[in-house]
Amino acid sequence: MEPLAFNRTLEQELLALSRGVSLECLVCGEFVLRRGDALACPECGSVLRAEAGAAESGLQLDLQAG
Repeated sequence: MEPLAFNRTLEQELLALSRGVSLECLVCGEFVLRRGDALACPECGSVLRAEAGAAESGLQLDLQAG
């Protein structure tokens, strides 16, 4: 049996995170926490929040380099 490649796009990862299917930070891999309408990583500080003017997924990722 041959191994099957399993690759996800960034859009698929963001949608899984926003739906609650995934709870893993896309930046550092730690668990994210829900804070109101946003998902925040306490380890690296990245925040995924819904925004009315964002692209068709309605998500925006805020990240500040350390």
